[in-house]
Parts: sequence; C-alpha cells; structure tokens
Amino acid sequence: MLSLRPYQNNAADFLFANDRAMILAPVGAGKTAITLTAMSEMLAQKQVNRFLVLAPKRVCTDVWPVEAAKWAPSMTIAVAVGTPAQRRQALSGVAAVVVTNYDNLQWLADYGVAGFDGVVFDELTKLKNPSGARFKAFMRVISAFRVRWGLTGSFTSNGLEDVFGQCKVVDETLLGRTKGAFMQQYFVLINREFGEWAPRPNSLYAVMQRIKPATFVLDPGAYKDKLPELHTVEIRCDMDMTQYRKMKRDFVVEFPDLKAIAMNAAVVTGKLQQMASGFVYQEGAATWFSSHKFDRLDELLEGNQHANTIIAYTYKEELAELKRRYPKAVTLDDKDAITRWNAGSVELLLVHPKSAGHGLNLQHGGCNMVFLSLPWSLELYEQTVGRLHRSGQMRDVWCYIMLTNKTVDERIWGALHDKRAISEIAMEELK
Repeated sequence: MLSLRPYQNNAADFLFANDRAMILAPVGAGKTAITLTAMSEMLAQKQVNRFLVLAPKRVCTDVWPVEAAKWAPSMTIAVAVGTPAQRRQALSGVAAVVVTNYDNLQWLADYGVAGFDGVVFDELTKLKNPSGARFKAFMRVISAFRVRWGLTGSFTSNGLEDVFGQCKVVDETLLGRTKGAFMQQYFVLINREFGEWAPRPNSLYAVMQRIKPATFVLDPGAYKDKLPELHTVEIRCDMDMTQYRKMKRDFVVEFPDLKAIAMNAAVVTGKLQQMASGFVYQEGAATWFSSHKFDRLDELLEGNQHANTIIAYTYKEELAELKRRYPKAVTLDDKDAITRWNAGSVELLLVHPKSAGHGLNLQHGGCNMVFLSLPWSLELYEQTVGRLHRSGQMRDVWCYIMLTNKTVDERIWGALHDKRAISEIAMEELK
C-alpha cells in the first residue's frame, strides 16, 4: 500500500475529524488518495457503515477502482454504472464503497440509498446548480447521509455564485437553505430583465470566511515543488479575415456550398469561434474555408518530433479533421485508450474537455498538450491540463494554446485568465 505525503495526511485527518467537509485542492494534489485513506479509517472504526461515491462516469470506471487498489487495498469497492440491472447488482452487494456517476442520481433517488450513511462528491462542482434535476434528486435522499465530503479543484472557477449549491449538498447550514437568500445577502441585482447579479463589496471575503471551518485548502506551497514545471505557450496564427468580419458585422456569411446564419449575438459568438478554427456549421453541415490552425498544428507536432501529445478540441468537425489528418490518432472511446496512452504506445490522443476534464490519470503517457480551441469554462480548462500536470508526472509539461489573431479566441483566453484571478483570490481567503 502506498503512503500519503505529510500535507495529504493532514487533509485526510481533516476529513476524518469532520462529518461535513470540503477538500479544495488543485488537480494532481491527490484528492482521491486523501479521501480513500480517510474512508478506509472511517470504515475500519465503524464510523460509517457504507460509502456512496458520486463522480463523472470515466472517473467511476477508470480512477476509483485503480486508486483504491493502491491506497486502500483491503476496502471492497463496486462500480454502479451501465444498465439498471448492473447498477442494482452493485448497490445490493456487500461492497463497502459503491461508486456511481452523477447522471444516475435521479434513478438512484427512486431506487433508494438504504444502508449508506456516507457520501463523497468527487468533482463537487457537478452539483453547483440547485435548480438542476440531479441536485433536486439528491436532496430527496440527502438525510440518509450523516457524513458528506466534497472534493473539487475548481470551487469558484466560474464565479462566486457557484459556491452556494456545492456548500448546500455538503452542509445546509453553511450558506443558508435557499439560493435566493444567498443571492440577496451577497449580490446586487444589476439587470432584472436578464437576471444579472454582481457581488457586493467584500462578499468574496465574507463567504469564504463563513465556510472556512468546513474547508481544507491544500496550499500549493506544500506540493508545488513536487510537480514538474508547467509551461503554457501561445501559438499564434493568422487567417484571411474577410468572411469572419462579415459574420461579425452581418450575422451571415455565404460560401459556394453553404450559407451560415446567426440568429442572435449568442449564436454568432459560437459561429465566430468555429470560424477562428477555419470552418463554420449550418444545420449540422460544415464547410471549411481555412486550414491555418491545422497547418500550424502540423508544424508544432513536427517540431516536437512526434512526442506523445494530447490534443483538446471543441467541435466534432475539428475531431473529424484531426482523424483525417492523423489516422493513427486515438480517442478516449477507443479500446484500452487510457491504458495504451499511459504505456506510451499512443502518439496522439484526441480529447474533448468534457470527457477528459475530470479525474483521469494520463500523466504517465506524455507531457505535451495542445488546445486546438478553448472551452469557455475555466473548470474544464484547468481540469484538462491537470490530466498531465499532476502527481506522478516526471517531466515538464508543455501546454500549447492555439489562437487565431484578432478573433474570439483572444476573448476566450482573456476570460479564462479573469476567472482564474477570482478563483485564486477565493483560495487565499480560505487559508
């Protein structure tokens, strides 16, 4: 059995001592190992009869069983994903820990959680929306769980408003029982028509101080020197801006085989992001008008001498073009993709941030990552980078951000930086 580092032991002790607690730690700090250690001790001392773990699906199947064998080999674990019959079999068995994915929450609430008195929310941000169906489903059975632990590396990644839902499922007393009261206390309504709120002065500090007793923050200084350097490099490219400017100005652009129309400003932003990558969709069909990003990608991969690389994409058409250009590229849906990648036998792994954004251990197969296009979500961006830049990575990690000059790419990249500033301030307030 592996041993925790001192800073991880402190976090495990915090969980053991607090029935309602959150661990806030950046990707790669070992949240799963920390939690497994605390869970094992709680079960051994009969403080908890049975744990339910909620996690993204790939994390359920590819992370928890693997990590449990390393950190808590005597602890029995079952994975409740797949068909209803497979889920029922796992839940009705004798395993001390059952892991299931958030998409099953509504089904689980109907099935029941008899016998469980501990729950772990892996990637707590999945329950940040108290109006969501999954959140409401869990609230129907929440009283069964005396012990509730939440794990996340992106607590405030998209703003302070996200904090309420995450805190409520861990401990309803932390920030009050209703989202409306929380918003009234810490925010000001600035646009009633569109429901836009802005934080009140010092609200970030006030919220963080209120939840501090239930929160353990892993100080980056404790483990930063254990991780290799992360190098983030902007890869700039240019394209003919004629069609892009027309779409931005007129919300419409015409090609010989396709006419793309944007009905409003929100839609046009999506169209402009597509066009920054050299294509545009209309009614499911796509037309290409520029290969600038892919030509630059060819140069980058050639310059890296075909070192194993993860390429993150946003659109299906980008994936299709990647497959056309690199026939040997592998996706996470391919057989044994993660095992083969970590063994070093996959040269190009193609991932979407929503599929690879949480929990997967990909640090053993390479140290290069390229964002062909960026997600708007800071959480998805940071979690995707964290697949490589995490504990166990032995080499410096190189993250390349492909940006088309004078396009919405620059706006997205800037927005991610702004959100990171909010997140970093929040973490400082909790120390």
